[in-house]
Amino acid sequence: MNNNIKGYVSFILHAHLPFVHHPESDDYLEEEWLFEAISETYIPLLINFKKLEEEKVDFRITMSLTPPLLSMLDSKLLQRKYINYLKKHIELCKKEVKRTIYDSRLNELSKYYLNRYSNDLHLFKDVYECNLINAFKHFQDIGVLEIITCGATHGYFPILYLNEKTVRAQIAVGVQTYEKYFGKKPRGIWLPECGYIPEADKYLKEFGIEYVITESHGILYANPTPIYGTYAPIVSPEGVIAFGRDIESSRQVWSSINGYPGDFNYREFYRDIGYDADYDYIKPYIAHDGVRVNTGIKYYRITGKTEYKDYYNIQWAHDSAEKQAGHFFDSRQKQIENLSNYMDTPPIILCPYDAELYGHWWYEGPYWLYILFKKIYYDNCNYKLITPSEYIDKFPNMQISTPCRSSWGANGYSRVWLNETNDYVHRHLHVAGDRMVELAHLFPNEKKKIKKQALNQCARELLLAQSSDWLFIITNGTMVDYAKKRIKEHIGRFTKLYNQIKNDEIDETFLKEISQKDKIFPDIDYMIYY
Repeated sequence: MNNNIKGYVSFILHAHLPFVHHPESDDYLEEEWLFEAISETYIPLLINFKKLEEEKVDFRITMSLTPPLLSMLDSKLLQRKYINYLKKHIELCKKEVKRTIYDSRLNELSKYYLNRYSNDLHLFKDVYECNLINAFKHFQDIGVLEIITCGATHGYFPILYLNEKTVRAQIAVGVQTYEKYFGKKPRGIWLPECGYIPEADKYLKEFGIEYVITESHGILYANPTPIYGTYAPIVSPEGVIAFGRDIESSRQVWSSINGYPGDFNYREFYRDIGYDADYDYIKPYIAHDGVRVNTGIKYYRITGKTEYKDYYNIQWAHDSAEKQAGHFFDSRQKQIENLSNYMDTPPIILCPYDAELYGHWWYEGPYWLYILFKKIYYDNCNYKLITPSEYIDKFPNMQISTPCRSSWGANGYSRVWLNETNDYVHRHLHVAGDRMVELAHLFPNEKKKIKKQALNQCARELLLAQSSDWLFIITNGTMVDYAKKRIKEHIGRFTKLYNQIKNDEIDETFLKEISQKDKIFPDIDYMIYY
């Protein structure tokens, strides 16, 4: 056990997906983003947390579960669709077990996937009773997981703040959604895209947020320059504490070139039977329009920079994960040993990642975490795992400094969300934001039921349009049509309702229809824009 503690390591996983909810159809491919994340990231993390709990390993991890993700996990419709998704996968896996009988290595892998998806179905239905939120809450309740919040729909503060009330609403609804599911206030927030602006601090304070997660240069270029860089939190003049990402530990994990996920023994993400299998055979299991897509059944390992991939070997992959957990463990020891010579407060190494890196992109990631956490608990080392809240409680003295405007997008500022491919969106978002504030002032505390419903739906449509995911998708060039369609729909619905409210002629059929589709934040009160 650890007696000689000189510093701390804090893992933060950002679990977020945009709100995708299509009651009008069973064949929306984009809904599978959620189903893949449940099977490849959320359930594997829960399984490994449970193993650590049963083995009495005292670990610490922090996760943001964003409001759109919580809303989707809570949706009965999406729970049903996820069960159907699993049943379809199990059916395909059974066919694969028969099809691959000619090759013992392939056949073993097909059986592995059959067991894996069957186990997902059993866990989801029988153990979690379709409620993954409660499954995560359990680990918060026993003190090993700290869950933090995020902006309501992951709206990007460094651009939205032209109308500060839109930033305030993102924070307010983020906190309210968290309280609804976890029965208490969140202490921390993952700023959407780690987008820090000083203007948001007063609203974070207003809603009881103590700390934020920022990108490294948000701290490194803070004013005045922090003495300890990213190795200690700073506190802004408004009283908001900021933790910055550690560059060294991030690179070891994130980088596909020299980071762990590029190991040749790991599962190759880009080889999937959705693309490899005979078309007529795979057609019932791909997109409804016949486009080949990932099925999640992948038989190859990375192998190297080659077209000729070798079969995936689970034992080899686990061996690599164990070796790399050892490397990460040793690297943090050396880092903390060195830092502790220059600091009069114990350093904290903050390791923030997208949760989906663990399992979805890096298939072995959840197992790697499990091995690492056991190692930190059992082996003699100079640091412990900690959550940001625990660190604040232990070491409340911090340097006062204003973090620099920043994000964790490419090059560190706002280009990902504001460039020539998506800049047309912002004028629509700003006009809608101003109009929402106008509506709140025109109709303060509206008593008429139908008008109040329309005003609340306006607030939902605005928040959904503001999701930074759509801008990111357009920049990245993946699923661009869907992202553009979503922005257009939400702005269109908002504008139509805005005009109907002002003219006092609300189309109740239209309102009911969009309230069913955009069924998020049932308790929202448009007066947050007042």
